[in-house]
Formats: sequence, structure tokens, C-alpha cells
Amino acid sequence: MKWHRLRAIARKEFIQIWRDPRSLTIVLLMPIMQMALLGYGINLDTKHLQVYALDREGSQNSQSLLKRFQASEYFHLVRTVDNYRDLTAALDADQCKLGIVIPEDFSERLNDSGGVAVQALVDGTDNNTADLAIGYAQAVVSGYSREIQLNWLGRQGRAQQATPALSVESRTWFNEELESRNFIIPGVVATVMALIGALLSSLTVAREWERGTMERLISTPITPLELMLGKLFPYFTVGLLDAALCVLIAVGWFNVPFRGALTTLFFTTSLFLCVVLGMGFMLSALVKSQIGASQMALMVTLLPTMLLSGFAFPIDQMPAPIRALTHLVYARYYVTMLKAVFLKGSGVDDLIEPMLALALYAAVVVFFARRALRKTLE
Repeated sequence: MKWHRLRAIARKEFIQIWRDPRSLTIVLLMPIMQMALLGYGINLDTKHLQVYALDREGSQNSQSLLKRFQASEYFHLVRTVDNYRDLTAALDADQCKLGIVIPEDFSERLNDSGGVAVQALVDGTDNNTADLAIGYAQAVVSGYSREIQLNWLGRQGRAQQATPALSVESRTWFNEELESRNFIIPGVVATVMALIGALLSSLTVAREWERGTMERLISTPITPLELMLGKLFPYFTVGLLDAALCVLIAVGWFNVPFRGALTTLFFTTSLFLCVVLGMGFMLSALVKSQIGASQMALMVTLLPTMLLSGFAFPIDQMPAPIRALTHLVYARYYVTMLKAVFLKGSGVDDLIEPMLALALYAAVVVFFARRALRKTLE
């Protein structure tokens, strides 16, 4: 390998990036756009669900229960209706996600036995939101029920039974406020790296073929390995710069905690870039068309990263065959390491397994990318 030839190819590619408006747009604007769109657009936190209530009793007790819903950060009591028809009409018109019906004998049954049923009507068109609404409503009602039960036991002269024998004190580690943004944004970084790396590198060799300059490169004494490394080095540098930009946006703008070391983050990012750049380069050498290579690169990089890496959907909730398939998705290991570095502060010793898997993936992809590039006109 001759370093002056490799350096010449790298310099040529840097100039090409600078002169190409499309490449500059991808390099400069896409990380910011993707971080903003995905950071604000994907939010799994379900709060301030709109609630309509039908209070058939209108007593102090029933209003106290409704105030519990109003005080919860998960619900927003929009209005109280006068009849059941208005309540169901609000659900049909998507004006609310939850309808609460308090019976006429609410206070009477509370005073007599301490037990009464409250009806909850839930919009089930979105099953995830419906499940969360049911869980949140049960929590509110359980808290109110516990207070009523303690008061009832006190009136019966059994105050010693009012204190529960067992209670749970929970502590949340790594994502103390349970903000979905804190574990989504690290996955967004992986998506941006996959998109930029594969899209840019898929244009390298195909562009030379379309412009008729590949013949000149073939006639030079440069080796295929030197050509590959020289062409990919500028995009590798750009990828690391974009990764730094994404981290700045994640921490400075979205306030995602970063507890790990930058060296660990950029080492794992370097491995991931080797994979996506190698894939894009291999497709560029095989397809020899910028449009075809870029479309195939998006298909084999962006889709697996979005769907099977654990970025948007928890892997442990997938069917067993799909879970087994995710082990072949290189982005899975990078997303795992990103979340661990950001939220847990994990170091290299804690990430040996995913690092080795990603390094093996990178070695295989680079090997086949090198084999795909041939200095022939056929």
C-alpha cells in the first residue's frame, strides 16, 4: 500500500464532496433535520389524555374522584357531560380517549360497604394508548379507593388495620423520569449514521462509472484496496463529525443524559461506520448506478435500523423467529451500545459482546466490499 496514492484519492474525494451540493446537503443538513424530526416526532410518553366524565350523582365524593383524574399528569378532564349519549358521541368523534361514568348511588355504596364500580369507556383504536389509559385510570381509582377504605375502617373502629402490612418503594435507574426521549434519541443517532454513511458511500464508485472517470482510475497503478480506503476515508471523517453533532444536539438541545466516555462512544461509532460505509461502497461497486445503489443502500441499512435494532420496537417483545433474526442486524449492537453509553455510563469492559459482534460484522463487510471492486471494464 502506497500512502501517497491513498492520500491523493482521499483528497480527490474531499474535493468532490465540497463541490457536490447534494453531498453537502446530506452532510450538513440531514443530521439536524433527522434529529429534530425524530426527536420531536417519536414520543412514547402518553400524558394529558383527554377525559370526558358523566357524573350521575354530582356529590362531593364523585367530584373528589374526578379531581383525582384532573390532578394526574396523565389525564386532562375536558368536560363533564349530562347524559350517556353525549359521552359516547365524544368517543366516536375522537374528542376524548377515556370516558368515566360515576353511578347514581356512588356515595351511598361507599358509605355502606366501601365498594362500588366506576365504568370507564376507552377508545381502543390505538391499543397501546388504550392499555396505558386503562392502567393509569386503575391507578387513580386505586389510590382513591385506598383513601376511602382507610376512612371506612376508621369509622368502624378498626384503625389498626388501616396501615398496610406491605408496601412497594420503587427506584428507577438510568432513566429516572421515565422519559421516552432519553432512550429514543440515542437510537436516532444510529439512524442518522446509517442513513448518511450508506447514502454517501453508495455514490462513490457508481459516480465514477456514470461520469466515465473510472477508466482513468483503472489505468493508474492504484490498487483496489487503496482506492476503497482512499474513497471511504473522507466519508468516515464526515461520519464522525456528524456523530459529534448528533451528540451535541442530544445533550444540549434534548437534555438527554450522557454518562459514558466520549472515547467509548466514538470507538463504537467507528465500528458502525465501517459497516455502513462498507455496505454502501460494495453496492456502489456492484450496481454501478447512483440511483440504484443509493436505493439499495437505504433498503439494507435504514429499514433494519428502524425496525429490527430495538430503536423503535423492543426486541424482547418480538416473536421468537424475529428476535433470532435481529442478531443478524448490525444496528442492533450499535443501538444497544449507544443506550448503554448514554444512560448507563457503560465502558468498554461492559460492552465487549456487542463490540466484538460489530467488529466481526465490519471485518466481513469490508472484505466483501474489497472483493466487489475490480479494476476491469467488465
